[in-house]
Amino acid sequence: MGTPQGYRASWWVYLLHQVPRTNFQFEVVDSNFAPQDREYQQALLLLASAAGLCLAISLVLICVYLIRFCCCGPEDEDESKTQRFCCVTWSCVAAVIICCAGIGVGFYGNSETNDGVGQATAALLNANLTLRATDMLVWQTLGLLSGAVGGDLTHLEEALAPRTELVAVVRNTRRQAEAVAQTLGGLPVWEGLGGSPSQLAHGLAFLEDYRWLAYILLLLLDLIICLFTLLGLAKQMKWLVVIMTVMSFLVLILSWGSMGLETAAAVGLSDFCSDPDGYILNMTQAKTELSPEILQYYLTCSQDIPNPFQQRLTTSQRALSSIHSQLHGLEREAIPQFPAAERNLVSVQGILNTTESNFHQLVALLNCRGLHKDYVDALKGLCYDGMEGLLFLELFSLLSALAFTTAVCSLPRAWERFHSSRDAAYEDAEDDDPFTPQARSPLPRSSLRFSAPPISNAPVSQYM
Repeated sequence: MGTPQGYRASWWVYLLHQVPRTNFQFEVVDSNFAPQDREYQQALLLLASAAGLCLAISLVLICVYLIRFCCCGPEDEDESKTQRFCCVTWSCVAAVIICCAGIGVGFYGNSETNDGVGQATAALLNANLTLRATDMLVWQTLGLLSGAVGGDLTHLEEALAPRTELVAVVRNTRRQAEAVAQTLGGLPVWEGLGGSPSQLAHGLAFLEDYRWLAYILLLLLDLIICLFTLLGLAKQMKWLVVIMTVMSFLVLILSWGSMGLETAAAVGLSDFCSDPDGYILNMTQAKTELSPEILQYYLTCSQDIPNPFQQRLTTSQRALSSIHSQLHGLEREAIPQFPAAERNLVSVQGILNTTESNFHQLVALLNCRGLHKDYVDALKGLCYDGMEGLLFLELFSLLSALAFTTAVCSLPRAWERFHSSRDAAYEDAEDDDPFTPQARSPLPRSSLRFSAPPISNAPVSQYM
């Protein structure tokens, strides 16, 4: 885009910028970034409502599945029960694994978004320091020149009153100093504009802090639900699985809601990143009195666009050089005859030297390279890292919503199987335990009768 560092919109920005936009009346809306436009706001809300539609579909599927689960009778075959319970358990485990993968993606996306916004904030603050330094130099130079014109040059003119030709030189010097001060006064005072980069940076950092904290809490909540769900399934604790089912339902709603916000934010950011110069030019013309040529110079920083301050600065530097040469001539001619004027003349020369030094710093600060670099850094932070982070957060929300939809459908059937599996295990243990009441009950008399050995009339010797 320009020097020293260029910016080019990524292909993610290009793809999202091509997404069709319609208002609430389903009329096509222009894709140019215009957050103050009512129709553009409606288009973003309509894109965000697509996540609400997905939430409604998820709720309908959950209701249909639970109604079928409650109304259909249990099956009698033990083998079918075992297979179904195994399938339900592994469905819950698979949902938890997918959710954990989404949590990892979410942590990465949250970090990338925070890094991008931090880079943009730092660039805006750096640009604000440059603008404030420019204003301070202008005010300092104007104060020095005003003091020289109203004080030392006036006293010097009074001291050199007997020599009319020297008085004419002093008056010419005063006129040139006043012209330089008037030129400096024509430079734009950045602090007096409608908004400053520092205000934008502080507002952006404030929003980012709360956004980062909200996503950290959501990610931790998802992770806790996944861990306790696995614990409940492993230990077959019905109360814990029931609580995690309710929590999964609440997080399901939060996941679809966050996905809607992320979709609207990503599409809006892609509109801004596709043509940032146009939006900034329009906003600056609407809210400030800054010339479009000045802003275009800093946004593009191209050799084809001349520096709008170059002519003023060159004229002022020439005037300062002329004043400097005139003061040297006065020092040679006037000081030998008027020693009392030496103090005022030296003071004016010191002010002139400070003014020239300030002008050299102004030339460097008003050059487009520094501010353009800050502008490009801010764009890269928002449109590269920030956009990538938003897309990863959107992927996290999608995986989380799908995983918790599966969990809400599977967990009720899982806890319903806990009681039957425990009863079957308890009955098997009772059959094998010799100390159960059934094992200690006396045998019936018939069994005792048939089990007794037969009585014989044979003599005892035969038995012996």
